[in-house]
Amino acid sequence: MDTPFVLPSIDDLHDAALAGRLQHAIDHKTKPLGALGLLERLALRLGLILGTEAPVLQAPQMLVCAGDHGLAARGVSAYPSDVTWQMVENFLAGGAAVSVLARQHGLALTVVDCGVRHDFAPRPGLLVRKVAPGTQDASQGPAMTAEQCAQALAHGAEAVRGLPGNALLLGEMGIGNTSVASLLLARLAGVDLAECTGAGTGLDDAGIARKRAVLQQALDANAGAVAPLDALAALGGFEVATLVGAVLQAAAERRVVVVDGFITGAAVLVASRLRPQVLQRCVFAHRSGERGHAAMLRAMQAEPLLDLGLRLGEGSGAALAWPLLVSACAVLREMASFDSAGVARSS
Repeated sequence: MDTPFVLPSIDDLHDAALAGRLQHAIDHKTKPLGALGLLERLALRLGLILGTEAPVLQAPQMLVCAGDHGLAARGVSAYPSDVTWQMVENFLAGGAAVSVLARQHGLALTVVDCGVRHDFAPRPGLLVRKVAPGTQDASQGPAMTAEQCAQALAHGAEAVRGLPGNALLLGEMGIGNTSVASLLLARLAGVDLAECTGAGTGLDDAGIARKRAVLQQALDANAGAVAPLDALAALGGFEVATLVGAVLQAAAERRVVVVDGFITGAAVLVASRLRPQVLQRCVFAHRSGERGHAAMLRAMQAEPLLDLGLRLGEGSGAALAWPLLVSACAVLREMASFDSAGVARSS
């Protein structure tokens, strides 16, 4: 029997005394004031999340959640739905971009089957938490029931509870899930659908126009679903709902949450509408090349670390940004101060 999902309480991390000590330490490193730019703001954030002036990132976990979407049958993606399960196999075989990058940076990779239309053989690194073999077509009504949504949320929280470490990197896979992210952004942040909807996996202009028309049908068909969990159930995907549960649990455990791109950002958007303090725990890896991601970042007042024109997903951007987090912590712990190094300050 599945454990019911209970929305966790998440404390406010505001600690003026710790923030003051961290900023003082950063300002007195052997460098001109502010010379490390965004890395200094990242170091401050990581110190506040982990509650220490000497943060150490331990056993980082890359969680890639996968699911299929009823909307995919409406031609909202340039790829067929079978690519979802084929890419899950590629993740597990070590051949996908996120697999390569996770291996390079020492990130433990866990793939969760949240609702893929395929049966996978059990193996290490795979969690089968299938709610159903894909969601319903959101353009005709709710993508999932409230019960299914709660089940996916509980699966995400359970997955995080079973993982070690103090950092969670978010990844996803699901043909059609840029449509889900667009819908959630439009509904929860009030962004115009035209600004939310992009090429996804590579649609041409005609394909984008067709996708936008289908998404408008989905918004109209679920016009009453405006509260965060109602919108998630009506418009979302099983992998997005699982990520929402994972984000909420990670935030409750005071883990650093590294957000990848547009789809994982949609999960964080939902989680933050339920518990605003979630955003205090988040580091946003990059600004995606996907239309709509800039608006999503603005909706969460998020400052991304990288801007490389990425639009792959999988957690690839989170993995690429990871070394910056490691460097920010190392600077806080190991870089000398003017006093300790005997270096003269500017006059």
